[in-house]
Amino acid sequence: MTTIRTRILSAAALLGAAAVTTVCVARTNDMAGPLAVTNSPSQFRSAEDGWLDISGFMDQSYGFAPIVFPITEPAIGYGLAGGLAFVDKPQGAAEAGFGRPDITAVGGMFTEKGAWGVVAGDVRHWRDDRLQTLVGLGYASINLDYYGIGDDRALRNQPLDYTLEPLGGVARAKYRLGDSCWWAGLGYTFATTRVEFDAPSGTPGLPPFQRDSQVGGVTPTLNYDSRNNLFTPTRGTFAEATAGLFSEALGGDAEFQRVSLIAMHYVPLHPKLTLGLRGDVNLSFGDVPFYLRPFVYFRGVQAMRYQGEHVAQAEVELRWQLWKRFSLVGFVGGGAAGNDFDRYENSRSVVAGGTGFRYELARKYGLHMGLDVAFGPDEPILYVQFGSAWLRP
Repeated sequence: MTTIRTRILSAAALLGAAAVTTVCVARTNDMAGPLAVTNSPSQFRSAEDGWLDISGFMDQSYGFAPIVFPITEPAIGYGLAGGLAFVDKPQGAAEAGFGRPDITAVGGMFTEKGAWGVVAGDVRHWRDDRLQTLVGLGYASINLDYYGIGDDRALRNQPLDYTLEPLGGVARAKYRLGDSCWWAGLGYTFATTRVEFDAPSGTPGLPPFQRDSQVGGVTPTLNYDSRNNLFTPTRGTFAEATAGLFSEALGGDAEFQRVSLIAMHYVPLHPKLTLGLRGDVNLSFGDVPFYLRPFVYFRGVQAMRYQGEHVAQAEVELRWQLWKRFSLVGFVGGGAAGNDFDRYENSRSVVAGGTGFRYELARKYGLHMGLDVAFGPDEPILYVQFGSAWLRP
């Protein structure tokens, strides 16, 4: 399930979609046919080794399922996201990249900083898993800090407080190219956003903005997915190119473009050792609202702190299956946000890394869960992980 790319739905949509995906994508991991009820005498214990394992529960828990997902992002504060998801059975002969489930979900979130939001979405597959449609709606009220675009030294230590209240939605369809792992798609996004700064007009560093703004645009996409596991991959590649074209003619009040490129590759160095590589490039052009500018975001870096017209980042992760169901991970990443390719002095760079552990919670589906602690330029950040930290269903 693809999250709404534009930042107008911000953390509410991202975290809500991630929570829904936690339950949904696990159903499609390397299946040879339709799901069958497990032979385990318990839905929460493995008949193989006696350890806690929810494979049996996931086999049988069709219909609406309650979901709770912790929020640990410092930009919006600590809190919870939760909701209900209806998950239909995936198609038969579900090899890697095929037989995805249909999903309908509603959810909400809140944090101790006063952020809250609601989101609803539906993903359907048609024509023998060749056509996928997605529809999503969301509303949120989010309190954030503005650190400037690029190397804005005046705001580094004294950011400006502001609130975003976006209301919008997205509709998208994508079609599989032949019997390959390639998909081509087209989406439409529309949102109206209220922006309120806790600062008087004319404050140094305050960006130009409209109190109420609208964005409307189409988003062509092309992506490739050969991962062997949608949840905790051990081999394969995911790559996606997206071009967002926003215009007054499409319902907005500004003309701008956003281009996003992402690639992830998983290499099995040993049966118990997996190397993961990820790289992102995000570019923006035209009259982009400041809150839709790209920002550096990986473990250890606060969301929306390092914004720029153009952003590039990379992260490396090594996971070691240490003992039985337990594994250790180590990761390091770096990124930069800048205003102009020809003016490097306007670029801000950041490096962060950390470590964590995982527990194999559903062996049949390759579902691992755990905690990461990351160290960057600010205070340490704790992340609760369901599957890969780079979850892209």
